[in-house]
Amino acid sequence: MTYPTSDPRVLAHRQGGLGTITLNRPEAINAVTREMLHAVREVLEAWLTDPDVQVVLFDAVGDRGFCAGGDVRVLHDAIREGRLAEAEAFFRDEYTTNAYIDEYPKPIVAFADGVTMGGGIGIAGHARVRVVTERSQLAMPETRIGFTPDAGGSWLLGQAPGRTGEFLALTSWAMGPADAIFAGFADHFAPSDRLSSLREALTTRADPSTPTELVLLFDETLPAGPIERARGWIDDAFAADTVPEIIDRLRALAADGVGEGEEVSPAAALAALAERSPVALTVTLAAIRSSRAVRGLRDAVSQEFVLVTWFMTTQPDMAEGIRAQMVDKDRSPKWRPATLAEVDPGIVGEAFAFEPERPLFG
Repeated sequence: MTYPTSDPRVLAHRQGGLGTITLNRPEAINAVTREMLHAVREVLEAWLTDPDVQVVLFDAVGDRGFCAGGDVRVLHDAIREGRLAEAEAFFRDEYTTNAYIDEYPKPIVAFADGVTMGGGIGIAGHARVRVVTERSQLAMPETRIGFTPDAGGSWLLGQAPGRTGEFLALTSWAMGPADAIFAGFADHFAPSDRLSSLREALTTRADPSTPTELVLLFDETLPAGPIERARGWIDDAFAADTVPEIIDRLRALAADGVGEGEEVSPAAALAALAERSPVALTVTLAAIRSSRAVRGLRDAVSQEFVLVTWFMTTQPDMAEGIRAQMVDKDRSPKWRPATLAEVDPGIVGEAFAFEPERPLFG
């Protein structure tokens, strides 16, 4: 049975007790717009009281990925042209949808197959059962575009083992399937060519009956990924109090040859940090550590909403980062300030004390 939606880029249908929401914008790796978020929310609300829908599945059209994130090009234009209320409305809808998925009483399964980043994590990362494949690449890439992990990503990063969260947040590193499971962004691995069989099993749900038990029938154990193998030096370097101190530790480790020849190494982390916005790095480090103290996802996205509105309202780096990476694609952002040494020591306090016109919830 097909369900009509308010946006053709979101498809919904039910077979048996399985309701499937399919992101249908493959030309943009299913990047979500505000209208798509509305359609997702409307379907979930309708299925909440529909006794025929017992399990919800998120998947997507196309082989490149589940969702590359939010449609930040539209946000770039809104921020650059001073239409901040429009940009704020997108984030409000996105974050409240993230929380709705997290709190949804019916089991939600997500196939995070291929690229799943930023806003894609906001959908798939908060499902009850999160499946990755050999094609999966998961990341919170926000420091690359001049702001801070959002869509509930700060909550997931804060819960990651050791200092993995700081490493992933500051470098915007992409995780393969093994590291996504290690870091707590996914639960199970299944080969992409078995997803159709898994979908069929979720539809028929004979024995075993729960989605988790069904997924376990397809789950395969992976060897440790490169981030997990680097856990020792990551915990050492990224436990430092400030970003400059993290960089100092990474330089010392690199000088000692730690991780030399490995995919994930202190030298590679240094190269990534050198490209990121100094303000974004400074605020993000504080955000990930602050997220460890909040009660849950709802509080985390509320904190993210404060920070993203601060970035949009007061900082030039967010629009500049989106321009350099997604619009002009020159990959040469002009950060302001350009160096960590120039960052105002009080900027973290300023960011966290910012008050949006109205809170995310309430």
